[in-house]
Amino acid sequence: MMAELLPESVVTVEAFGDTWPEGATLYPEEEALVARAVEKRRREFTTVRVCARAAMEKLGVAPGPILRGAFGAPRWPAGLIGSMTHCQGYGAAALARAGDLASIGIDAEQHERLPEEGLGAVVLATEVERLAGLAAEHPSVHWERVLFSAKESVYKAWFPLTGQWLDFSEADIEIFTDRASGARPGAGDEVRSGHFRAELLVPGPLVGGARVGSFDGRWAVQGSLLATVVTVPHA
Repeated sequence: MMAELLPESVVTVEAFGDTWPEGATLYPEEEALVARAVEKRRREFTTVRVCARAAMEKLGVAPGPILRGAFGAPRWPAGLIGSMTHCQGYGAAALARAGDLASIGIDAEQHERLPEEGLGAVVLATEVERLAGLAAEHPSVHWERVLFSAKESVYKAWFPLTGQWLDFSEADIEIFTDRASGARPGAGDEVRSGHFRAELLVPGPLVGGARVGSFDGRWAVQGSLLATVVTVPHA
């Protein structure tokens, strides 16, 4: 699912289901980070690291511990960039060589309605009207959840470039739809997809000496899962 949204230079490894993935072990340094975590949190933490290490191997990089830096962002080996995500029944990691892209952000969510109490913290006034228009035209998509996920991917792409927090209110996102496509062979589920643009409402990061004012991304819904991705190219 993620691989279809990302360029070929990005290696993506996914895990489906709520059981421990094959080869699910942690390094001692990682074990220390989840020593007091409940089983669900440990499983999610472990799953995405198993995915990330498989992606490292595909890139010819020796796997190692993936620790947390500022604000919980993963710390990647020198020369790599990447992003990880998990939700109920799904985990994924996307990695690339630092020379191929400046940054990556990915997010996965269960495709379900965003609780009303969370809308005010996520949706800008400028986005409300756009979401209403999308909902009128395509009522089967939970557009507020797509927006939430897109902002999560924007943040994950933003942070490695700036080392700073980005609030939901600091990116104005416009979502677009692609032409509806049929199901994958044997999948039995409609695939809905599109792209989005996030206009940064604060000074953007410098990439190759150029100020970046917006991020571009893609989204897709397949069955009960929603995925969004953002890639930031080198200037």
